[in-house]
This record gives sequence, C-alpha cells and structure tokens, in this order.
Amino acid sequence: MTVRVGILGATGAVGQRFIQLLDDHPTFELAALTASEASAGKSYREAAKWRVNTPIPEEVAEMTVGATTPEDVPDDVDLLFSSLPSGVAAEVEPAFLEAGYVVSSNSSNDRMAPDVPLTIPEINPGHLDLIEVQREQRGWDGALVKNPNCSTITMVPTLAALDEFGLEAVQVSTLQAVSGAGYSGVTSMEIIDNAIPHIGGEEEKMETESRKLLGEFDGAEIELHGMDVAASCNRIPTLDGHLENVFAETAEDVTPEEAAAAMREYPGVDLPSSPDQLIHVFEDFGRPQPRLDRERGDGMQISAGGIQTTENGLKYNCLAHNTIRGAAGASLLNGELLVEEGWV
Repeated sequence: MTVRVGILGATGAVGQRFIQLLDDHPTFELAALTASEASAGKSYREAAKWRVNTPIPEEVAEMTVGATTPEDVPDDVDLLFSSLPSGVAAEVEPAFLEAGYVVSSNSSNDRMAPDVPLTIPEINPGHLDLIEVQREQRGWDGALVKNPNCSTITMVPTLAALDEFGLEAVQVSTLQAVSGAGYSGVTSMEIIDNAIPHIGGEEEKMETESRKLLGEFDGAEIELHGMDVAASCNRIPTLDGHLENVFAETAEDVTPEEAAAAMREYPGVDLPSSPDQLIHVFEDFGRPQPRLDRERGDGMQISAGGIQTTENGLKYNCLAHNTIRGAAGASLLNGELLVEEGWV
C-alpha cells in the first residue's frame, strides 16, 4: 500500500527533517510540498536553504513548491504533515481539514484543544478515537492529530513507564538544544559561552501536554492525569538533543532497579519509524549525553540514565533528538499510526 503525502511548510527546519525521513519510506510517497507565497512556484532546490546533514533527495529538489492552500495540493494526497509556525497553522490548517485532508501536525496550536488527539503512538494510541468527536463537533471530513512539544516527548515515555508506581508529582529542568528554536531563533552572540534560563511558553507546554498524554479517554473526552508537573526550561549551546533532569514522586516505593526495568520493558509499536526498543537505559551515570546518544534508534529512541532514589521517589536524566523524535519523526510516526488504524 502506497500513501501519497504532502508537507505543509516544507522549506523550514522541521520541513527539511520531514523530507529526510520520508526519503525511501516504505509506505509514504512524497507528492506535495507547500511553503510561503514567496517560495510558491519555485523548485524546492531554489526555495529551500538546505541545512540537513544529508543531501536533498534529487527527485524532491526538482519538485515545484506550491502555496499553502488546499487548491495547491493534489486531490489524491491522502495525508499531510504540518510543520508550519503555530500562528500560521492556526489560520490555514482548518481549511485543509474542511477540505477533507487528514493532517498530522507538529505545530503547537490546538494541542490542548479538547477534541484534538495529542498522541505518542507508544503511549496513547487510543486517543485517536477522539477524531470521531472532533468530526462531529467541527463538521469537517478531515482529521487533525498533534504530536507534543519536543521537550514533552523526551520526558513522557519515561513517565509512562513509571506510572505503574503511582505518579503523583514531577519536576523537570531541561537543557535544550538551539535547533529547537529554529535556525534563526537564537543568535550565536546569545548562546555561545552562555545558557538561557527561560524559553517562552515551553514550561507551560510541558506542564499541560504531559497530563493530557497520560490522561484517560472515556469515549467523549480526555480526563487529564492527576499528577502535578512543574518545569524549568533552559537553552544551552548544543546543536541537537534535549537533555532533561527529572524528579518523579510516586505513591509506591520504587528502587532504581525496578524503575530501570519498567523503562526498558515498556512496549514499543510495530510501525516503520519506531525504534526496536522505546527507552534505552544506561547504567553509566555519565550517560545519556546529547552528542553521543541523540542518534540512537535513528534518532527515534528515548535514552535514560542516572536513576537514583530520593526521599519522595526518583531522579534521573532523559534525552531525545529534538528535531527527529521531538518534531518531524513524531509527526511521521503519528501518520504511520493513522494509516495502521485505518484513519487514512
């Protein structure tokens, strides 16, 4: 089965990751690229300043970029991946949904909307059933699915593994790579020899999205997980890979060995882009590290390490590649789940 797909916002940093990940994909055939009006009508090679560490696929380089409107996307495209800035996505994604397209979006708008699935396939695939509620309430034939923020998706798989011990509260401090801000998001004069102790909006995303992801869907709505979450988000001068220091309070006493086993044994999914093992746990307290471990599982695996007990639970570190697992790869995996579950 071949599924024809398109990318909304194809020339940006995440759009380029989509193109890299879709090259030679076993199910998806890239059939449409969109960008701003300034790029529309140009070849992709002309429109995009390519920054990914692999060459542009030759067939993609010669594709013509369209405007980001339903009229510029062929009718036979089955699935769209959105990497638009959230302000733009909030304006244009509804037009594609009303036109009947299924959209797997990395954009942050509507992630916490009550009728929009916020999904990590290994964690909460059943939340896709919220699409039926969405279609009924909004009256469109399409479907909108979101993946979480890049810092949220780094932490939540480890929390899902620990939830069997009764998660009550989580505190997290992040050390986030500059690529998470986009190519022009942080200047070299700001970040070299420095760390920036605040990322606008990031803390709120981690605090709310994690509770939705671990919440329960009752057929009509999602009841948020009852844990308290507090986040402090920091930008550091690494290129890729978000490292996070997590403190988890649990109702039950849990040893580091039990926590490590729960993470290692947490089940994955059988999708083309999923890693063989969702969470790799290091015994070495000096790991994970961004430069050494962000590419594990082709950038789709979560790494954890340094697990220790505290007075109220556990502390540990976790890491994921922020533009692969935390952005384009997350949307791609959601797209594969949509196909697997028959929504596409």
